[in-house]
Amino acid sequence: MEAFVTWLNGFVWSPALIFTLLGLGLFYSFATRFLQFRLLKDMVVLLFESKGSDAGLSSFQALALSISSRVGVGTIAGVATAIAYGGPGAVFWMWVMTCLGACTAFIETTLAQVYKRNLHNEFRGGTPFFIEKGLKVKWLAVVFAVLTLIACSVLMPGIQVNTVALAMDEAFGLRPIITGTLMVVVLAVIIFGGVKRIAKTAELIVPFMAGAYVLVCMIVLISHASELPGIVALIFSSAFGADSAFGGIVGSAIVWGVKRGTFANAAGFGSETFYPAATEVSHPAKQGLVQAFSVYIDTLVLCTATAFMILVTGMYNVTPEGKEPIVSSLENTEPGIVYAQEAVESVIPGFGAPFMAIAILLFAFTTLMTYFYIADTNLAFLNRKRKYQLRWPTRVLQVALLVTVFYCSINTSAFAWALGDLGFGTMAWLNLISILLLTKPALRVLKDYERQKKEGKDPVFDPAEAGITDAEFWEERKAEQEHAEKMDQANLR
Repeated sequence: MEAFVTWLNGFVWSPALIFTLLGLGLFYSFATRFLQFRLLKDMVVLLFESKGSDAGLSSFQALALSISSRVGVGTIAGVATAIAYGGPGAVFWMWVMTCLGACTAFIETTLAQVYKRNLHNEFRGGTPFFIEKGLKVKWLAVVFAVLTLIACSVLMPGIQVNTVALAMDEAFGLRPIITGTLMVVVLAVIIFGGVKRIAKTAELIVPFMAGAYVLVCMIVLISHASELPGIVALIFSSAFGADSAFGGIVGSAIVWGVKRGTFANAAGFGSETFYPAATEVSHPAKQGLVQAFSVYIDTLVLCTATAFMILVTGMYNVTPEGKEPIVSSLENTEPGIVYAQEAVESVIPGFGAPFMAIAILLFAFTTLMTYFYIADTNLAFLNRKRKYQLRWPTRVLQVALLVTVFYCSINTSAFAWALGDLGFGTMAWLNLISILLLTKPALRVLKDYERQKKEGKDPVFDPAEAGITDAEFWEERKAEQEHAEKMDQANLR
């Protein structure tokens, strides 16, 4: 099975996908006049503007969920893998994908907001919703929903769970079966509590886990402060083939930097369109900007901190696929969180393995919560035409995810990564094609937002003024507002 999945990944993760991600990010950067830099101030201001409602989340809750999803094991193990196979230059290409991915994240999130729905008094939206209403290709929307449902409940959790099980075993001698059981119990308590409990849990955990992780990374970097300029120079020289040791693996640096960079921030894959769509905002572009900023938090802050910590301590190997080792600092060590553990251990003896195990546990656990939310939203899409919400499909989904979590806690790491790559890569192809075909509506929304800002207004979305059709939620809200205004005027008379 592992060989078959790896073979499939050879097609899904072909160079065509890598360069499509790069090319589309570059295209959107020019099309939006580099909003990732121009509107950076707006991104920060909008983080705390939106308040939640009975049906929707606040912008900060959506951001917390987004970071929960993005900041999984890819932040640690994924960065280590990129360095192991692409060398230090891979870090530079991760940065490139961050800047380009911020624009892609804006486009897909804005579309998710435009075409969201209110289903059973809960805001729901995402890629299948804008494929159905924007592209008007219902069968493709259903295919994406089914694929994402399977990916988030069966394929992708393995990456998170297996890494946690290995880390806890190495740090505390906790058997994988015990780790898996504990994760199932705690996860069940949260996901059986519904969307609001998931959002609240993420809102509480994410700031703590991100802050604690950055703090430890800073301690390691400060202890090697004099070596940081050399590490920065090594990253840039390796990225362009100027370094004598890594000059021959520029291609590997690009591929692994882009691959793990996109896996870490997930911009363009469609997996990050669901909780932003559930946010209570006055204009879709607002949440698009907030989600663009979440890409920065993940890669420019957390992934960069991980990469610098590994490189500055020299705790890594570099062995490009099919080539002889270039760096062999850690003997008999597979790429993964061990690099980060050893980096911390070199500065704070006895602390690296336990800290990284707990960090990866929190990172992975919050990611699993968001996987359930994504899967549940796709299930809601498939049942969107029912007047009453069916409870049993959600219960089946919850049980399926918990079984997957337990099973994958004792599965092999290579197989877990292969399954995750397959799920993510397939989703990416369908999402990228869809958002490309819906570029014009997304750009109209951005233009409408900037026009209102220039007029000194707090942007409020009217799909008719922006030239958008079939935005049912916003059309209904506009009609309700107009009706309320007429009633107020009638009462005044």
